[in-house]
Amino acid sequence: MSAVDCCREPRTRPRLTARAAIVLALAAAMSGCAAPSLTTRTPHAQAALPVQWQAPLPHGGSVAELSNWWQHFDDPLLVQLIIAAQEASPTLASAAARIEQARASRIGKGAAHLPAVAASVGASRGRQELHQPLLNSVSAALQLAWEVDIFGAHRAAATAAQARVEGAQALWHDARVSVAAEVASVYTSLRACHAVHGQIEIDAASRAETARLTTLTADRGLQAPAHAALARASAAQGRVSLLQQGAVCDTQAKALVALTAVPEPELRSALGASSGRVPQAAAFALSQVPAEALAQRPDLTGAAREVMAASADVDEADAQRHPRITLAGSIGAARVSAGPGSSDGTVWSLGPLQLTLPVFDAGARRANVQAARARHDAAVSNYHAALRTAVRDVEQALVALHGTASRAQDAQAAADGFRASFVAAQARHRGGLASLFELEDARRSDVQAQTALIELQRERALAWTALYRALGGGWHGAGPERTATKQP
Repeated sequence: MSAVDCCREPRTRPRLTARAAIVLALAAAMSGCAAPSLTTRTPHAQAALPVQWQAPLPHGGSVAELSNWWQHFDDPLLVQLIIAAQEASPTLASAAARIEQARASRIGKGAAHLPAVAASVGASRGRQELHQPLLNSVSAALQLAWEVDIFGAHRAAATAAQARVEGAQALWHDARVSVAAEVASVYTSLRACHAVHGQIEIDAASRAETARLTTLTADRGLQAPAHAALARASAAQGRVSLLQQGAVCDTQAKALVALTAVPEPELRSALGASSGRVPQAAAFALSQVPAEALAQRPDLTGAAREVMAASADVDEADAQRHPRITLAGSIGAARVSAGPGSSDGTVWSLGPLQLTLPVFDAGARRANVQAARARHDAAVSNYHAALRTAVRDVEQALVALHGTASRAQDAQAAADGFRASFVAAQARHRGGLASLFELEDARRSDVQAQTALIELQRERALAWTALYRALGGGWHGAGPERTATKQP
């Protein structure tokens, strides 16, 4: 289905082309500049756009490919949890049920413009008049009824039903992508939470040690009591932060349990292997986002199919305003016996051929057409809104990736510097050249730098996940590849 065909207007309205919208998506998502007007069309852009545009499904429409894509993240447990969430998700179950409903509706709409055949068998015994003999009759017949689809009402209904089946299938893929992205986001946040918890635990221990030493020196009169009180307050604040971070981690763990339906003890056991490690994506060689990546977004496909269905609904409603022609007929065998004689043979009939003309309906048919056109206009608006949302999502994800990449070098340098300072303070302390206060201060600075680095790693992983979601399930062509560049 071409991009132009997917947004076809009904024949009673001017045609709307989706080329400008696709060019908008390509220009805005790739360059990151301000989005042009939907009516902006340049000869160069139109020449570069293919006439036929096949929108691929995410992961090629294969469920197995979804887990293959997430293997780009260096965490096997993430893939396992995504698979578990796919199996347990009520959203996916509801989307699958909507597909079945749409398919059943398609069968009904498709059967409406075909002849309906029914079989009947009958038998009777009786006497109509006193002087007549007893009458027995047996018959079997096939009965035919057909509405001739002169004005295309049934064809339009079948077209709308088919478009809604395809839209329901696209929304199932959209739900599948959303579930995977949600699991990845929660899992990444949980891993980062555990990593930060470890750093806060180190910080809390450092504060407690500082408070202990300060209290000892204050008791000997070497420091003011206010300093000891401040140190104890800082230690208490460290314990509060540790408990608060633990509660956040527990909340996220329970959210992951709800998403995946994995028992909490089993999940915590699996998480314990590397609880302080944030999953990181491979260094994707992504210099640009091709238009095909935007075209594969299932929500855009679903919105486009809804436009097609609404267009067909307008045609169907308009055709209902015209005359209807129906044809009936039957053929069968009958046997009749009366007294000593009987007869049997074939009976058939053709007709009546009936023409029904709408005369007066108080404007109901015209109102139905107007309502269908309004629904079509709403579907077109929803498609344009979905397209703008898709461009916005891609741009925001790219901005987040750019922001994390630009901060990565400085954050790593800060972490390395504070770590070197802490190591030096340890060496001085062992040599008697630095006090324990200096050592604990260097430790806390190191902890803060490591915590900032963990947060940056979390942001970057979430940015990749957001881009995956924004592009409707990843991208192909510029495949992931490991590089020597250190990822934050």
